[in-house]
Amino acid sequence: MGALMFGTYKTKAGRMSPYFFDAGRFSDGKSLWTLGKLYAKTILNSSLQFDGLFGPAYKGIPLVCATAIALSELGENYPYTYDRKEEKDHGEGGALIGAPLKRRILVTDDVISAGTSVRRSAKLIKNAGAELAGVVVSLDRQEKGQGELSAIQEVQQMYGVPVIAIARLEDMVRYLERARDMGLDSSAAEIVDNINAYREQYGTIAA
Repeated sequence: MGALMFGTYKTKAGRMSPYFFDAGRFSDGKSLWTLGKLYAKTILNSSLQFDGLFGPAYKGIPLVCATAIALSELGENYPYTYDRKEEKDHGEGGALIGAPLKRRILVTDDVISAGTSVRRSAKLIKNAGAELAGVVVSLDRQEKGQGELSAIQEVQQMYGVPVIAIARLEDMVRYLERARDMGLDSSAAEIVDNINAYREQYGTIAA
């Protein structure tokens, strides 16, 4: 699958990150089904109150579909919606596909880097007459946004809604540290050092 990659990757903020999470690598039925279950369980464990799901184009589209299916398997059936980045002027038209956005809407996305996707989602939800209930992501990078707060903290502060994550960067680092200490991965020590150096420059203590 290789969704979590290590090397040198440029982020939306222009930073050179030693790792990159690509939810697009969940590109077969079994892996996407597993990811959808993780989203569903994270959402249900959070006790978030919402009435529908929204997946921002493009990576949020398969995520919202997989999450809606997984929630239904757990006895929670929710309508879902996703958007086009280019508004359609024929057929059914418009920028939104799926259920009408009503009441409280939970956004499902992969990560929050610069907050661009969330701002677009919040605007679409508001313009439809609905309300942003929160955001759920795969990975909390625990990284500074435009200021000293993390990108996730900035979204929470801007919209006054919770942002929850399946995993946090510190969880990933702890896993790599165990692999390093147990000698399970010869590259783990270098990866941990690179991530810790990056966190010293751009990291935040809490999400």
